[in-house]
Amino acid sequence: MSCGSFNVSECQGHAGGRVPLALHACCGPCSLEPVKLLREQGFEPTIIWTNPNIQPVSEHELRLSTLRAWAADVAHVDVVVAGDDRGAWERAVSPRGFDRRARCRACYALRLAEACRVARERGFAHVSTTLAVSPYQLFDDCGELLAKTAAAQGLEAVWQDFRPFYPEATRESRELGMYRQNYCGCRFSAAEAAMERHEARDERKRRKAEERARKGGGDTGA
Repeated sequence: MSCGSFNVSECQGHAGGRVPLALHACCGPCSLEPVKLLREQGFEPTIIWTNPNIQPVSEHELRLSTLRAWAADVAHVDVVVAGDDRGAWERAVSPRGFDRRARCRACYALRLAEACRVARERGFAHVSTTLAVSPYQLFDDCGELLAKTAAAQGLEAVWQDFRPFYPEATRESRELGMYRQNYCGCRFSAAEAAMERHEARDERKRRKAEERARKGGGDTGA
């Protein structure tokens, strides 16, 4: 189900006229726009936190505390901390190593399965995820896996492309002083992000050197 097909008039009778929705959240900054947009579309999100991919544990706790503070003080949205089975993540995901697509698919599947399990146990009928915000995520794979895991629990997947709102989420989270991580979560993504930053730095240096060479080549001398 896409948010575009959601009919608010079909769902009157819930508190505030909104439909309860379980929203798996990967971090605080990526939750800003989905919560806002889903409310505008007639849903009332409850955030489900399950992210055993985030390493080290201190990073996991920092992201969770950032999310909780924003949820309580700004968004006024409930946060449910679900299971974070790090052993299951190591068994299911880490063997994929630097095969990014295989690794991320396995990671999405594990986290969304737990989110959907908790959503069903708590009586939700609809589920979504903030993983649809970041342009760095595998959007189509995530949508496919959300639909599959939601259906397995008898839930309706609410899938929408939030990526156009990523710049707004970035701006607003910075204005709020929220902690913003520079890698997705796991040790493999941290290494990949560091390599990408290094390559970008080298590319900037190369371009500057070429520019200096062009300017120097233009000097004719006396």
